Amino acid sequence: MKYLVIIVRWLVGLLFIFSGLVKANDPLGLSYKMQEFFEAWHWNFFDSFSLYMAFGMNLLEVLAGVAIIIGWKARFFSRLLLILIVFFTFLTSYVLFSGKIKACGCFGDCIPLTPIQTFTKDVLLLILIIFLVFTTKYVKPFFSSGAAFVTLIGVVLILAITQWYVLRHLPFVDCLPYKIGNNLLDEMKTPENAVPDVYTYTFQYQKDGKMIEFAEDSIPDDLDSSYVFVDRSAKLIKKGNGLTAAIADFALQTADGSDTTQALLQTKGRYILLFARDFSNVKKWEEVFQKIYQDAGSMHIPVFIVTADLAEGKRLFPNVNILQCDATVIKTAARVNPTYIIMQGPTVKNKISFADAQNVLAFLKQE
Repeated sequence: MKYLVIIVRWLVGLLFIFSGLVKANDPLGLSYKMQEFFEAWHWNFFDSFSLYMAFGMNLLEVLAGVAIIIGWKARFFSRLLLILIVFFTFLTSYVLFSGKIKACGCFGDCIPLTPIQTFTKDVLLLILIIFLVFTTKYVKPFFSSGAAFVTLIGVVLILAITQWYVLRHLPFVDCLPYKIGNNLLDEMKTPENAVPDVYTYTFQYQKDGKMIEFAEDSIPDDLDSSYVFVDRSAKLIKKGNGLTAAIADFALQTADGSDTTQALLQTKGRYILLFARDFSNVKKWEEVFQKIYQDAGSMHIPVFIVTADLAEGKRLFPNVNILQCDATVIKTAARVNPTYIIMQGPTVKNKISFADAQNVLAFLKQE
């Protein structure tokens, strides 16, 4: 029994450590996933706390994983793990059975799992942790209490510093479709073997105080202004295979509303896209950006600011080409606000946080 307990401790502990470390590489990604749940539950007032919650959740997972492996306070941490896994199992079951959220993000964006895979994983972990809860008497600590405490404090400090670093300097490993080396035009293509979901639509109109419904293939030809549109409902009649383009909603619009996405990505030479979701911290990077803008111009390298706040961008930088893009897309493409993305045609050559902006010109001169 003692050896079985050791094996289970290592298995459970390593899984929690791995899960926490993968998400610590991109705590913002976890916070955005939390916001998906909050939106589904109409708990949007938690959105402003989601990053702190993600930061703490990653710390807690790794801390509990290390503690259960070294056997420090086994009774407490086995019960803590039980609380965590019950919570995670609830979340993955919600994802699986509600269909309102595509994935739970248990291993971040680097290791995407299907809802059934994540739910199965959590059920198996739940069984193993329940086993640990009832076998803590067999646990022998690897270290003395003092050494174990120092070890765990070190783990917390290292992970906290790591998360602070990536929040300022971009994740160590970029697992998103806008990563360095990717051709964005290729990422925007739908896979050849993709089979889309098939829906049937019903339209509701009101006429003379009465509600009238039409199927999409039976809308009358004499539909005029006397019919007031009320709603449209969709019913899934055939499920597709879930394959979609890695980038499905990337669109860049000029100040006059023209879509310039394809034209820009088909540019032959180099250019810089500064992804700035908003300008709340503009004072921290404006001066350096102006230098990059001027020096890049002397090298005949165009610079564009891509933002969700077009009006503010035009006000702050009247001489710079401002392109509008959806805020969610910007959050995916650039985890740090703002981020310089150096392009060669449709290919991402480099991504640099504003905190490391001095590397932008250095990279351009090396190319």
